[in-house]
Amino acid sequence: MKLRLLLAALPLLLGAGLAQAVPSFDQVRSSHRVSDLQLLDRRGEPLQLLRLDKQQRRLPWTPLAEFSPALLHALLLSEDRNFYEHSGVDWGAVAASAWGNLWNQRTRGASTLTMQLAGLIDAELARPRQGRSSTQKLGQAWTARKLESTWSKAQILEAYLNRVPLRGELVGVPAAARLLFDKSPAALDARESALLAALLRAPNARPGLVSQRACELLSQQQAGRKPDCPGLELQAAAAFARRPAPLPGEQLAPHYARLALRADGPNQQRSTLDARLQRLALQALRQQLIELQGRNVEDGAVLVLDNATGEVLAWVGSSGAELSNAAEVDGVLARRQPGSTLKPFVYQLALEKKLITAASLLDDSPAQISTAAGLYLPQNYDRHYRGWVSARAALGNSLNVPAVRVGAMLGPDKLAARLNDFGLGLAQGGSYYGASLALGSAEVNLLSLTNAYRVLANGGLFTPARLPGTPLAGPRRVADAASTFVVTDILADNNARALTFGLDSVLATSSWSAVKTGTSKDMRDNWCIGFTDRYTVGVWVGNAGGEAMHEVSGVSGAAPVWQQLVRYLHQGRPSKAPKAPAGLSQQVARFDGARNEPPRPEWFLRGTELARVNLVASTPRGISSPRDGAIYALDPDMPPATQRIVFEGEAGQWQLDGKLLGLGSLLRWAPMPGRHSLTLLDAKGQVLQTVGFEVRGAMLVARAAASKEGKEKVR
Repeated sequence: MKLRLLLAALPLLLGAGLAQAVPSFDQVRSSHRVSDLQLLDRRGEPLQLLRLDKQQRRLPWTPLAEFSPALLHALLLSEDRNFYEHSGVDWGAVAASAWGNLWNQRTRGASTLTMQLAGLIDAELARPRQGRSSTQKLGQAWTARKLESTWSKAQILEAYLNRVPLRGELVGVPAAARLLFDKSPAALDARESALLAALLRAPNARPGLVSQRACELLSQQQAGRKPDCPGLELQAAAAFARRPAPLPGEQLAPHYARLALRADGPNQQRSTLDARLQRLALQALRQQLIELQGRNVEDGAVLVLDNATGEVLAWVGSSGAELSNAAEVDGVLARRQPGSTLKPFVYQLALEKKLITAASLLDDSPAQISTAAGLYLPQNYDRHYRGWVSARAALGNSLNVPAVRVGAMLGPDKLAARLNDFGLGLAQGGSYYGASLALGSAEVNLLSLTNAYRVLANGGLFTPARLPGTPLAGPRRVADAASTFVVTDILADNNARALTFGLDSVLATSSWSAVKTGTSKDMRDNWCIGFTDRYTVGVWVGNAGGEAMHEVSGVSGAAPVWQQLVRYLHQGRPSKAPKAPAGLSQQVARFDGARNEPPRPEWFLRGTELARVNLVASTPRGISSPRDGAIYALDPDMPPATQRIVFEGEAGQWQLDGKLLGLGSLLRWAPMPGRHSLTLLDAKGQVLQTVGFEVRGAMLVARAAASKEGKEKVR
């Protein structure tokens, strides 16, 4: 019956009844998409293999000359003995198949390799589970004849070997050879070739059945010599049980590869990354996290940008599966609280608006800032206060209270707008964050934060980082060049940060650099971001899950990685300090009232010069802190020792709720929820002042509240 159908269809096969275009060999080869793409660095060095197609495993297209002769022999013997004699359809095999079906006899299939290839390159001719219809078989035969008339036999074989589906997810003999035998197609021996040829008929058959068919093939190839069939079955079982081999070569940039590789691109795609720098960044991060073992920290990220072009030179999204339980999370893109790394932008805007100068004296003493939720009480990182300090010293030493005071001059909405101008992309408006925005309460990612520092390096000109697939954008001025230079000069001033960090910290580099660290609330994240004349380097250390670290700050966590990368980047070429732009003047500033600040040359925006900075000291009368009616909100996530309330005023005797608390001008009290009455008496026992205040929040147990202060920390 099937034979009569085929004979009746001959006019259609020979005519134009199925005149569907047949692709060329070059079209089929160029449309081949591998499942694993390879990322190269800027010089062509391999960086990363990335699996894009999770359903099928396909390796790069392999030329026919790179397949084992033993494989080709086994293939033709198993699937198409008359391959070189027919013109796409083996009519003798068709007749034998039809006759066998008529008498229910088992015969070899009638589909030639060319007909099978037709089903592989034309989705409409693919074999469904229930088998092909008569129309599909006619179309398959017609397409096979067209292929034979336009393709060479070698091209047909090559395409078939690269497109044929095999066991499980494997597509193409190259993928099967690599996974099942860990070999290239050229290295397959006769036994392995027979097993692969036997798989073509039943790709997911049991090892016993596959080895039985392979034995029959080997017997025919070896002129009747009986092969080792039991050994072949063991070999098949071992091959089918193999797990995917580890990806060959170093795997240095999995997160960037996911971002950069295009599924419709070539098998190998070049990037802007530098393999040597990428390797060093990954090694430096891992080594630092190993040294921090025992402090509850396992994750980190590193980003290096070229200042001039914005190109990404290194992108380390994670410390890797050996150290991290969340290695798939890209720490470069994850949003975190940046802590003090936002302070330079606060001071830059205040300088630009001429609200302060680098020599202006700022009050570093306990502050109480009224908010809708009560009083906001910023504290310095080490819970010590320096009194009146210059803006240069306040930023250099990363003092929190002066930064909040400067932020209050600007207002949270204007500050948020400026941060967004720098590309930080805050999720909320400034009023949402309030006064805490100056201390980094808004979440940003390492990419946007590092690029914002790159804007400082470029004198206030913004361009986005050059990411794959993003269009080029011209520079846009977002900040005044003169005020940006002053902030940069402060960040590069090792003397300005000596009070907190010392003169020989990891932030000091052998050539010019500007740098800032930051630690978020409860030590959940720490950062070190800085730049030289050519590069901007950003480092984050923390936990992907947000858990707090143990005694790890920006200078002890992220800064050592930053310093190592800066040192490498400027080997043999020291970084040079930028030249001062127009609009600045430099003159010696002398300080009256600021501790430990001798006369120094200082940069001023023109019109704001100060030759002498004076401070008129005043003696507090009564209670200066807390204010009457103050409301304090306790944070359950912060250790009790860091939330003590400062009582400050004229020296005398302090009573809290009628009980003696202590003597002096300043006391630190472990807060207990409730309403309280605070009274200050002079030496004669006369009441100077009484104020009322309220503490809200979770109850602090006496043991925790009375715990002694932790060791002094530096940021």
